[in-house]
Amino acid sequence: MAENGEDSIDAEEKKTVEAIGRDAQRKLKARQTKEDRVWFGLGMFGLVGWAVAVPTLIGIALGLWLDSHTGDDRSWTLALLLAGVALGCANAWYWIKRESQHD
Repeated sequence: MAENGEDSIDAEEKKTVEAIGRDAQRKLKARQTKEDRVWFGLGMFGLVGWAVAVPTLIGIALGLWLDSHTGDDRSWTLALLLAGVALGCANAWYWIKRESQHD
């Protein structure tokens, strides 16, 4: 029974060592391509900005149009602004997650 416990500890240790090795290789690769990473970071910053800004501006424009064409007491602009921000944040999260899988 002690052997089973030792085997499971060895398996856990092996997984930990492999994870540390992968992280170390990733860090070494990042250091070697540091200049590329700066441009990649700036590009990702721009992508995230546009991913949030475009749906937000579309929501505002659609809300303003709805407010001008309906006689409601509701503010469609505010509602669609919030919807645009939420959609934009979800869009940015998708792009960041997608790009981080390549690392």
